[in-house]
Amino acid sequence: MAVELLLPDGARREVEPQTTAADVAAAIGPRLARAAVAARVAGRVVDLMRPLGEVVTGGAAEFALLTLDDPQGLEVYRHTTAHVLAQAVRRLYPGTHFAIGPVIADGFYYDMDVRAADGAPVRLSAEDLPRIEAEMQRVIAQDLPLSREAWERDAVRERFVQDGEPFKVEIIDDLPAEAEISLYRQGEFYDLCRGPHLPSTGRIKAYKLLSVAGAYWRGDEKRPMLQRLYGTAFASKDALDRFLWVQEEAKKRDHRRLGPELGLFLLREEAPGFPFWQPRGHTLWRVLEDWSRSLQAAEGYGEVSTPVLMRSELWERSGHWDLFKENMFTLERDNERFAIKPMNCPAHCLLYAAETRSYRDLPLRLAEYGQLARYERSGTLHGLLRVRSLHQDDAHLFVTPQQIQSEMAAVLRLVDTVYGALGMSYNVRLATRPDEFLGDRALWDRAEGDLVEALRAAGKEFILSPKDGAFYGPKLEFHVTDALGRQWQCATVQLDFNLPQRFDLWYTGADGERHRPVMIHRAVFGTMERFIGVLLEHFAGAFPTWLSPVQAVVLPLSDRHADYARSVAAELCQAGLRAEVDARSEKIGYRIRQAQLQQMPYMLVVGDREAAEGLAAVRVRGRGDQGPRPVSEVAAAMRREVAERRAEPGW
Repeated sequence: MAVELLLPDGARREVEPQTTAADVAAAIGPRLARAAVAARVAGRVVDLMRPLGEVVTGGAAEFALLTLDDPQGLEVYRHTTAHVLAQAVRRLYPGTHFAIGPVIADGFYYDMDVRAADGAPVRLSAEDLPRIEAEMQRVIAQDLPLSREAWERDAVRERFVQDGEPFKVEIIDDLPAEAEISLYRQGEFYDLCRGPHLPSTGRIKAYKLLSVAGAYWRGDEKRPMLQRLYGTAFASKDALDRFLWVQEEAKKRDHRRLGPELGLFLLREEAPGFPFWQPRGHTLWRVLEDWSRSLQAAEGYGEVSTPVLMRSELWERSGHWDLFKENMFTLERDNERFAIKPMNCPAHCLLYAAETRSYRDLPLRLAEYGQLARYERSGTLHGLLRVRSLHQDDAHLFVTPQQIQSEMAAVLRLVDTVYGALGMSYNVRLATRPDEFLGDRALWDRAEGDLVEALRAAGKEFILSPKDGAFYGPKLEFHVTDALGRQWQCATVQLDFNLPQRFDLWYTGADGERHRPVMIHRAVFGTMERFIGVLLEHFAGAFPTWLSPVQAVVLPLSDRHADYARSVAAELCQAGLRAEVDARSEKIGYRIRQAQLQQMPYMLVVGDREAAEGLAAVRVRGRGDQGPRPVSEVAAAMRREVAERRAEPGW
């Protein structure tokens, strides 16, 4: 029976069951046949060489050919490169046992127990990667076809038992009874894999092994420690070179290095996951927090403060004790159980419930900047980006159902204001109901629908992120793009019908009856820690003047100019600017260089002429020497720049 395909342009095509996607590509045209790497058939990505009759079970199937311009096509390309890596390692270290080799963002990795031919363990290092890459190139040059083989469970299990591959055997044992099991073969190498793959190894053009690290089998500290080889692959050498440049630039911008160098924060083993904020870092924190406060004050938010430690009964009522306890710091004292708050929402529910509310009181907007704590496994901690101590620019809006859209519109405008001022674009993801959730499905459906309506009303496109919502409600995640094109999840907005029910919150409506409010959970920065880490890498430490912890450093040419330098700094500070004096006995060239390394927006050099005429010789970051200017003029120009939140220093 013929297979009917529905092509992207709406055309229909009937082919024989043994026809492959490669055959269809060739019939369409030679250029597409050369560019295609896989096909999407009835929503499933499959090999170009797989007979379509094995994939299409009935009716017309949507059919599209995938090239390396398509993210799914690039995943297939990288997946095959991971197999080439495994084949190269097998040739070099024949006793190796293989685990898994998935595609990840920007590349792939393969976990393996690397062993020599005699079974002796081999510890790889960065120095071994070029040798493995060279062997990968030999595999690619052979242009080995990749073929798919369907196997019965017992037969394939026995094959890997005989091969001495314990990790593959465990994977097979864990597969569902109805799972299709397949091997992919390329030359002498084969691997347990569901595919899909490129037609041959020769299609790989640009790849690079990036690093080697340790990884426990299945992430379990009690299981064997394997070696994880990371790599990447791109359609062209230019694309690969661009990626590698970004990687090198990212190392230079790593906030874990820049933070201590710029005197912003310290990370200490004595308090894992709890950063120490230094004066300059805390100044940056205050600038962001004060900005947030000013934006929220204009929107009618009231700031509150709630206890950091509360009894377990509160968290049982909110649902956190059942669904989030593993991420909470808990303690017992005097036969009572307590938890350090991981979030503010239950406490804000108590504040709401403390008074009788009318529809005239809503919307009620409560904001809090207090400390939260969440237990993160030590292996997941990462500078400021993944911490145990966190502060959010947190807010909860209690609204009537009729106010959801107007309040959501205001929140979305606030997000635009913040990221627009920072010059950072973003995309939005709608995270829907997870497998473990509170409340009624109908309320979840309603909440998800309300979020979609709000996004469409604001003219914002979004990406669906199934099952990634919080356990009490769906959420919007805002993924901002930094200067290197990397994306970071920062702001979140959640719509919650459940906590008002669990805390029996109500208001008196215009009809005199009781009604449930709806909660909007909202954090525009996300967490202060993560947000500062992202900004530090985005700006590479060179913050705009309005954000910079120190906006100007005054540099006296010699000791006799130190008093005048201090008076210049005082005048700037009186004008509301942040200024310091560097009067160390070092030469002026050295101090200028140090100020440049500290990414100071302005350097004001003062000597005899400047002291006599009330001037300062101005040097601007990125622009160099601007000549002598009256100090009052410098202060006024800097104030304008700060007020306008300009992206670059200078006037």
